[in-house]
Amino acid sequence: MIDPKDLAHCRDVIRTGSLSFHAASKLLPASVRDPALALYAFCRLADDEVDEGNNKARAVLDLRNRLDLAYSGMPCDAPEDRAFAAIVAEFDMPRALPEALLEGLAWDAMERRYATLSEVRDYSARVASAVGAMMCVLMRVRNRDALARACDLGVAMQLTNIARDVGEDARASRIYLPTDWLDDAGISVEDFFANPQASPDIRRIVRHLLAEAHRLYIRSEAGIGALPLQARTGIFAARYIYDGISAAVRRNAYDSVSMRARTTKATKIARIGLAAVRTVGTVILPKSPVIYARPLDEVKFLVDAASYVSPELPSSRAAAFVDIMATLKARDQSGVAAE
Repeated sequence: MIDPKDLAHCRDVIRTGSLSFHAASKLLPASVRDPALALYAFCRLADDEVDEGNNKARAVLDLRNRLDLAYSGMPCDAPEDRAFAAIVAEFDMPRALPEALLEGLAWDAMERRYATLSEVRDYSARVASAVGAMMCVLMRVRNRDALARACDLGVAMQLTNIARDVGEDARASRIYLPTDWLDDAGISVEDFFANPQASPDIRRIVRHLLAEAHRLYIRSEAGIGALPLQARTGIFAARYIYDGISAAVRRNAYDSVSMRARTTKATKIARIGLAAVRTVGTVILPKSPVIYARPLDEVKFLVDAASYVSPELPSSRAAAFVDIMATLKARDQSGVAAE
């Protein structure tokens, strides 16, 4: 399915660029691990192209073209593109899922800010839950309840990322915290950019964001038992390793401005052990009724796409996607780099 040389390249990309996923991926069966590495490598490439490039608008437009080529079966001559095209064909990957990711990257290129927690979840659905839904497709899981819980996990992981990177983002003039939380605390975004400090109010906001992430981590666990047995330990490991970042932020007294939360190898090993124990529980314990919880409103379109209910973006979202691409194209043609 995937050329071995392309797969080796994808494996190297993840080994150096996504330590947490690389550790968890070792616990997945080869039938899931190999396409998952290809998927994450393509997503990592997309994220890096937008995050590190001088012209973010052009980067998103180029990625849209690469996505078009992958879905036409004529990918760009790059290992990540060829590997991604292979999994699109093999697993019948609904196009709405990678397009959602691309939309989130377009929002980054446009320097969008998010007024409410719901808007932050909208962003998280695109840049993280879309990947979780694609992982379910790679496991050939199309059950709506399992997909909803996978999307919970994606949002939780992205909220953890945001909480960890508050200072780093501010120094780059980026903000992903709900701006209404900042307004309620009397914090001006521009003043915070000019002088990022781990004030009591900022620490409180980080704590609240991690509390929301924790709620979703707990909800996500109910869906892991619906995944193939051999894949459950790997997904539990991803959940616990990533939540270890939340624990590190808490140990730093919620200061993610002057300190960056990190997890040790010993911590990862301990959490992998916990993942193995929890996997046994999915076999011997009754199914949790939490699996039937309604999907978050912000991720429902992903659940619809992955479960074949609506494999394309809904018309309103498709129109919004077209508008965003048109805006980016206009910026690019006028020589305005969305940085």
